[in-house]
Amino acid sequence: MMFAVCISLSGCHSSQKTTPARPVAETNKDNTTKKPRKVAKIEDFDKFYNRFHADSAFQMSRIKFPLKGASTNLDKSTPWTPQNWQMLRTRIYDVDKNQYKVKYSKTETSFTQKVWVDGGGFSNECRFELIGGKWFLVYMNDENM
Repeated sequence: MMFAVCISLSGCHSSQKTTPARPVAETNKDNTTKKPRKVAKIEDFDKFYNRFHADSAFQMSRIKFPLKGASTNLDKSTPWTPQNWQMLRTRIYDVDKNQYKVKYSKTETSFTQKVWVDGGGFSNECRFELIGGKWFLVYMNDENM
């Protein structure tokens, strides 16, 4: 019985040589083989986030305009456009926590960050989302009252 199980397993004998895994091919109804399915590669958030704050061209390519949210001052609220966008340079991890309150949360498909001054009339909130395996800024609300 053990011999039969051993024969049915392809890696039963000990060997240091391994072969790389290949994508699984599917079979059509007419018994022909289809091309293997490709698994979408998901971009690492931390690598994206660091590059987003360091590279202005990359940042612009990863903002979903028209961007939800706005820049709000005492007298008006202005929607974000590529023409009025000011590059975000400070990562949430680098914000001076002695001067600002900071909160952030991450899931598999989103990252939300908030920075504000208690009673100071300033707050900023950004939301990044994973879309098609890549991260994008999809919301930013900036208030200076």
